[in-house]
Amino acid sequence: MIVKEVTDVLEELAPLAYAEDFDNVGLLVGHMDTEISGILVTLDTLENVIDEAITQNCNLIVSFHPIIFSGLKKITGKTYVERVVIKAIQNNIAIYSMHTALDNSQHGVNAKICEVLGIENPEILIPQKRTIKKLTTYVPKADADALKQALFSAGAGNIGNYSNCSFTNEGTGSYQADIAAKPTKGVIGKTHYEEETQIHVTYQKGQEAKILNTLFKNHPYEEVAYEIYSLENTNQHIGMGMVGTLKNPLEEMVFLKQLKKTMNASSVRHSNLLNKPVQKIAVLGGSGAYAISAAKACGADVFITADLKYHQFYEAEGKILIADIGHYETEQFTKNLLVDYLTKKIPNFAVRLSESKTNPIKYL
Repeated sequence: MIVKEVTDVLEELAPLAYAEDFDNVGLLVGHMDTEISGILVTLDTLENVIDEAITQNCNLIVSFHPIIFSGLKKITGKTYVERVVIKAIQNNIAIYSMHTALDNSQHGVNAKICEVLGIENPEILIPQKRTIKKLTTYVPKADADALKQALFSAGAGNIGNYSNCSFTNEGTGSYQADIAAKPTKGVIGKTHYEEETQIHVTYQKGQEAKILNTLFKNHPYEEVAYEIYSLENTNQHIGMGMVGTLKNPLEEMVFLKQLKKTMNASSVRHSNLLNKPVQKIAVLGGSGAYAISAAKACGADVFITADLKYHQFYEAEGKILIADIGHYETEQFTKNLLVDYLTKKIPNFAVRLSESKTNPIKYL
């Protein structure tokens, strides 16, 4: 396999189009056409992870966090980031990062937290905006059904729990082919009128390349007329955080102790107890202070996240129990998720779970 074949598989789970604008995701070091000897999956790419990749004969590292986040003006080895990049290049090791693309995936970071904690029926907490697009195109009536079916097979027309969704109008299209054209219908130099069907289908923005390739491949015209719009509709399948319910309600302190044990947390910082059972749980892996209001608005009893500042605990306002278990702790099972996913998708290839310790925070 080459690097691109693996990244294509990863982007089925978490298209890079899902990533936040501030992020740096995708292939950060290396070439897409490099032949792979093995894949090492890690949360962070540090020097000890590069060393592990060398020992394990893995020349592709799939990392959750990007080792290169902002621009590098010099690569002299003075910082840990520069040293990682230098060592990776010297040993022909490619580094691919997923970060917020996987955060926003319906089956990503937060879905894994829910699975580990036994949270059932999870839904997206903060749907990502402008992730649904609409394609409008025009095709001869006789070819409309075939084109629609091709677009459906490529993933277009899925709305929530419904598939093969579309809308059509009938009308008359016109065009005149010039001397260099090869018209499917009509003759060069004469205006042609064709009974056409206008087709409207929606799709996820991460599918755009596939949808357009399908359109061009299956449309009978030499020149395809089409329009694309970004919609403001809420997308229930892409976004940050998740919220679901425990099978049975638990007393607050029982839940917090269970949370600490299950997530291997050294400590749990939490807001004031509310002295009521908890059952509806919201989670957001990594730094999630910005989601406190969303967790309250959806009626969650508990919000689990990390990296909260002193004053942000006040935002609980007696309406929710906030629990900060640590950044690494909320995301630690992400690499297990990726190993399981890749092993199922490419079962005959070496995919290894990194054993290197990358949590920079220590506790007494």
